[in-house]
Amino acid sequence: MSTLYAVLFYVATVVLIVGTGMKVARYARTPAPLKIPVSPAPRTKRGVWFRMFREVAFFQSLFKSNKWIWVFAVLFHFGMLLVLLRHLRYFTQPVWWWVDLIQPIGVYASFAMLAGLGGLLLRRIVVPRIRYISNPSDYLMLVLFLGIVISGMSMKFLMPVDILAVKQFFLGLMRFQINELPAQPGVLIHLGLVAILMIIFPISKLLHAPGVFFAPSRTQVDNAREFRHLSAWASQLPPLPEGIPEPEEGK
Repeated sequence: MSTLYAVLFYVATVVLIVGTGMKVARYARTPAPLKIPVSPAPRTKRGVWFRMFREVAFFQSLFKSNKWIWVFAVLFHFGMLLVLLRHLRYFTQPVWWWVDLIQPIGVYASFAMLAGLGGLLLRRIVVPRIRYISNPSDYLMLVLFLGIVISGMSMKFLMPVDILAVKQFFLGLMRFQINELPAQPGVLIHLGLVAILMIIFPISKLLHAPGVFFAPSRTQVDNAREFRHLSAWASQLPPLPEGIPEPEEGK
């Protein structure tokens, strides 16, 4: 069982890193021939940086459009962030002081994550217009996250496991060694779901995480009146044939 899960996590890690890297590279190469920032948009690059920070850190657009969905999104995303940071203890030896400091907070963050996921899933079921545009993959992602959270919380509160053995297993994987993994159902289910999430991440809607940094509607400066917008690929085009006049400025 330990060997099986070791191979599974090696495969999942390669798929996650390579797959996500390829997608991000494709996003970076995609041309943006039009100036399409969503108004009101910043007029400077510094303003774009501040706008992106507010979007990523506080979900500014979602807050303006729907307050109660914003609450569930904040509970889920910030709860997940604290839970992930808490899990760094399984990959570090000695454990960093700040990781040790947030351990109690990370436990309660799992409840926030669970509440956020429950609210987002309920929204897809109850709200007619959201239910209409939802497809099976939308429900699958939420159910998968719920399975990960519930199985993880069960190991903390219902079926305690040998976390030192789990840590030794992952520290061993980082050194290409296979140590014994506790063969308890909670551990196997939790880690199996995590590996599945890692594998499907590069082909799922979860790619909105890196994709937001490449969205021209958010990352462009609203300076179309001051400067002509010319994408990199357009600047490489050959000049117009003789006899075809250049377009006049402003037309």
